Amino acid sequence: MERVQAAAAIRPGIGAPIPRVADLRLLTGRAAFTIDRDGAGHAHAAFVRSPHAHARLAGIDSREALRMPGVIAVFTAADLAGDGAGSLPAAPMLRQRDGQPMAAASWHLLASDRVRHVGDPVAMVVADSVPHAQDAAEAVRAGYEPLAAVVDARAAVAPGAPQVWHTASGNVAAWYECGDRAAVDAAFARAARVARVAVFNQRLAGVPLEPRAAICDFDPRARAWTLQCTSQHSHLVRNHIAESVLRVPREKLRVTVGDLGGGFGTKAAVYPEYALVAWAAGRLERTVRWEASRSESFVSDVQGRDLYTEAELALDGEGRFLALRVDSIANAGAYLSWLGPIIPTLAASRVIPGPYRTAAVHAVVRVVLTHTVPVEAYRGAGRPEYAYLMERLVEAAARSTGIDAIELRRRNLVARAQMPFRNALGDVYDSGDFPRVMQAALDASDGAGFAARRLEARARGCRLG
Repeated sequence: MERVQAAAAIRPGIGAPIPRVADLRLLTGRAAFTIDRDGAGHAHAAFVRSPHAHARLAGIDSREALRMPGVIAVFTAADLAGDGAGSLPAAPMLRQRDGQPMAAASWHLLASDRVRHVGDPVAMVVADSVPHAQDAAEAVRAGYEPLAAVVDARAAVAPGAPQVWHTASGNVAAWYECGDRAAVDAAFARAARVARVAVFNQRLAGVPLEPRAAICDFDPRARAWTLQCTSQHSHLVRNHIAESVLRVPREKLRVTVGDLGGGFGTKAAVYPEYALVAWAAGRLERTVRWEASRSESFVSDVQGRDLYTEAELALDGEGRFLALRVDSIANAGAYLSWLGPIIPTLAASRVIPGPYRTAAVHAVVRVVLTHTVPVEAYRGAGRPEYAYLMERLVEAAARSTGIDAIELRRRNLVARAQMPFRNALGDVYDSGDFPRVMQAALDASDGAGFAARRLEARARGCRLG
């Protein structure tokens, strides 16, 4: 620690090492995670969740649950509607192909007419303890009429696929296009070689150290709420819950965040459970808390990636990149979260060309609805998918042209002398030395000795790639 502090003192500013100040407290059991707060006198929430990916909700019977020990209330969508509580909105920045606004598929707090993914909450039980709440949740009887479901985005856009929302024709909620289609078509027409790949970045679950949790206090005299939750976007949580759910001025809801317990995007979303805990605290005029179980998180936390892409790279006779054509299908899940549709479109498209000089780029991204948990930001928020795509294209181009993959990269990397560099989509790289970084990586990994190591591994019956 002393050496780090000394280094920081010598080289202040951007790029300097920064001493870590929280580690000792976190590693010695003195963290302040949301659920570490004393729960004496708190009411505890549990959720009834759908076992079906798609079903019509035929009714909810909570009579048995209400008779169970410690149960305070059982809430359904009808209770929310009676209070005028709304749903959670998505950012209105995208449009459909015909220019109409993005399809309405906002995130409902509790399902009313139908459920749209396994884990979709249909009821909220509040009791005097976690065991009492969980027992009562198991006693709630929800009637389901199962319907055909679609969980793969490519299958969702096929003719005759089950519809997730009637507002999204063919399950396409939004259509995003960037670049110069005409310039790309012209470049492909004169290309000496064309490399093609199809890449699927599979869906994944975030699994943070501390599962999601929320505790909300309510002050009946001031008609004000204080919500503590595991969030990476406290202001977004405040704004959406206050305005769209509670229907109160923002200053009536204060949102606090303790030690987060891991996030990387999984805790960036504004979740229905946070809004429900706040709404229930006001309805019951007492503190309400909830913590997800690990298994519950797998069917209720937002997930990441789930992007299928077909792409083509046009090259001239010298192996220089002329144009890039990209067609992506992004699985948004059953509901459009605030940032979900933006991740594979407005955010990720900026890095599609990567560090290479490519004169023309055209990309299309379809944001598609399926009967799955919503997809949001996770570890790079869409950029790693396109970085992977571009490098796969370069490798395919190397095989097609016979040019060594490293040499092909050298011929096409943006040079340091070209900085600042404006790429084909209009974004400016203000600095960087990509050839030098690549060479440093090759030196550190003994790139020159790779062929020999591969032969030696093969002699031992192993494959080195």
